[in-house]
Amino acid sequence: MTLTRRTAMRGLVFGLAMAGLSSTASASDEITLNVLYNLPGFTKFHQPLADTFMKNNPTIKINFLAPATGYNDGQQQVLRAAVTGNLPDVYFSGYNLTAELVHTLAPRNQITDLGPFIEAEGGAAFLDKNYSPKMSALGQVDGKQYGLPVNASSPIMYVNADLVRKAGGDPDNMPKTFEEVIALAAKIHALDPKIAGMGYDINGWPDDWLWQSLIFQQGGQLVDPATKTVAFDNETGLNALKLARRFVTDGGQTLLDWDQSRQQFGAGLTGFIFSTPAHVQTIEGLVGDRFELKTATFPLDNAEKGGVPTGGNSAVILTQDKARQDAAWKYLKWITGPEAQNLIVRITGYLPTNKLATGPDYLAPYYIEHPNVKTASLQADRSLPWAGYPGGDSVRIWRTQRDIIGTVMRGDITPEEGLSQIVAQTNGLMN
Repeated sequence: MTLTRRTAMRGLVFGLAMAGLSSTASASDEITLNVLYNLPGFTKFHQPLADTFMKNNPTIKINFLAPATGYNDGQQQVLRAAVTGNLPDVYFSGYNLTAELVHTLAPRNQITDLGPFIEAEGGAAFLDKNYSPKMSALGQVDGKQYGLPVNASSPIMYVNADLVRKAGGDPDNMPKTFEEVIALAAKIHALDPKIAGMGYDINGWPDDWLWQSLIFQQGGQLVDPATKTVAFDNETGLNALKLARRFVTDGGQTLLDWDQSRQQFGAGLTGFIFSTPAHVQTIEGLVGDRFELKTATFPLDNAEKGGVPTGGNSAVILTQDKARQDAAWKYLKWITGPEAQNLIVRITGYLPTNKLATGPDYLAPYYIEHPNVKTASLQADRSLPWAGYPGGDSVRIWRTQRDIIGTVMRGDITPEEGLSQIVAQTNGLMN
């Protein structure tokens, strides 16, 4: 249930009285920000960070709405709220869906351009001090800064070092291209038919992050900006599907959903898997002392132009009330600042979005003790925006693409047939 302003004010006054405290601010000075984030598991860092923020800003209260189960669900929830006029004040938008969000809300004056707030902080100097250009770009749409980056992840490899060594590989120097990846996976699978050489669980992934990874690592694009149609209707898209099929036929991949695949890896039955750095602690718990766990950066077939999509979210301000916007801006600066990012990375394993967070007062000592977490930061210079599709149907597009990719991986249709279907279906859903 959402508290009314009057109820919140009464609660505050009562709480202060019971604690025997005095406040320099009157009840009318307090601002309550309704905040929506995705993924219930993120409560483990959102709540303590909000508690610290409220302690340092006693006139601002953070009221978390029930978190959405995922980025796609959160997007649909916010778009519905825009129609009813019941938007949260702050929302943590998935990078791949932010453009769609902006293009829907900006014409209705329901999302805030952060440009004036950034200028008041020093403009370009403020951004440069805190965020790399590639991180800032994750919250930009049509040349305007609508969000500040909060969480950032790019796909990494989780490696069963014992199996890699048995197959003649070097877990400290994992393959840099997918041809080498598949060759190593084949050797691991040959050790024992019960052991999967690798796991690239694109067929069951909840969003198109791993699909975009196969496109971007070749230097390809998702959408042609000129024609607003699929940009991988070529050798790039065909090669991506051929790789997906070869992961099964040559690499010995077992087709599971991502959670089952993670469990199988933890049991020591997979050579290596591709996943988010946010799973570091979970996978370390699954592995225990069964084998030596290492992580490695994502392979690139095009080392010069290739990159990886950056998953995660940026914080956007949806309220149009000036006082609430000012309070929300303070919250955005806090949660993307070095102190908050230090905590988020330690809890999640994500890349830090603030440059200052990697310093000796924050993450530098932690990375020395936890090299598996550091891996993701080593490919920050390869980070590309997680793209979305024009037309407002990105969620349905991926579900359609995923079904087709699954049929290719199972061998029900050829990669050529799969590409033709994906291109036709995707272009149809964008128009």
